[in-house]
Parts: sequence; C-alpha cells; structure tokens
Amino acid sequence: MLICIYSKAKSKMDNIIEIFVNQLNSVRAGRANVAMLDGIKVDYYGSANLISQVASITVLDSCTLLIKPWEKSKIVNIEKSIIESNYGFVPINDGHVIRVPIPSLTEERRMFFVKQIKKKVEDTKISIRKVRRFGNEAFKLEAKNKSISKDDEKKKIKEMQKITNKYISSIDKIFNKKVKEICDF
Repeated sequence: MLICIYSKAKSKMDNIIEIFVNQLNSVRAGRANVAMLDGIKVDYYGSANLISQVASITVLDSCTLLIKPWEKSKIVNIEKSIIESNYGFVPINDGHVIRVPIPSLTEERRMFFVKQIKKKVEDTKISIRKVRRFGNEAFKLEAKNKSISKDDEKKKIKEMQKITNKYISSIDKIFNKKVKEICDF
C-alpha cells in the first residue's frame, strides 16, 4: 500500500512536469516553432477547434510558419483567430495558405515571456505540492488506522518531501534552460 502511494505520487508529478514542458514549448524563443500556435482555437462549423486540428502547420524557415488549411473556406477563420490570439503575430493570407512571420523579440517582449513563464513555474510547483500533500495525508491516515507507526509515518513524509524536492528542482532546471533560450537568442 505504501509503495503504491509513492508510485501514484511520482506518476502524477511526472504528468505535471510533462504538461509544464508542453506549456513552455508554446512560449516563443525567437525561432519559429509549430507549438507557438498551440492553444489558438478556430471557429470550425460552430465549434472551437485547435488550429492544428483544422490545418497543417509547418516551419517554412527559422522565422516563418506556414499554415495550410484543410478547407480553403476556413482560411479567413484561421487568420482571424491568429490575430485575436494576442500572440503578436500578423498573418499573411494569400488565399491558399497563411504565412505567419515571427517578429524578432525585443527586450521588453523577452521580459514579458520570462514573467509569463515564472507564473507557469509557480503554478506547476503548487500542483507538485498538492500531490505531496495528498501523499502525506495518506500516510497520516495509515498511521491513524495503526497500519504504520508514528515513526514510520514521519519517515514516509520525509521521503515524500525528498521526492517533491527532486521534482521542484527539475522544474527550476527546465525554467532556467527556457529563460536562457529566450534571452540568448
């Protein structure tokens, strides 16, 4: 039972880290990346779909994305969604495809992205700590039910803290790498 608590906690923390990394991939670092358009939703026959579900997105060069809609009639909807996304992109619609030039980052924009990432870092750390709290509560419940001793409970809680610290450290490393990527480009 106790090993199960650790494995569930590690599994949840791994998922949280994976989501965090995916979120960071959508933050631009000056170089074109198809993940930059993740999260943009397009009106597609009355329902909101992700842009990647209604068009193919490719990197044309280091500073341009190419979007080829599966239905040409939806090209205007895609263009409108990109403009309204407030990502700072100005799409160029030629009637067949949409080119999205990626403007170079200003120092102000870089600092905006770093600030945005810091918020994601803190939210991710909070999620990791919530998993730790649920694990600790499970250990306390085991001690209350006399399945483990109070000393074992304290040892298990310390071990859960070590696991949590490892994941928090991992988040900080990922954050520092992304900040370096944004500021050094």
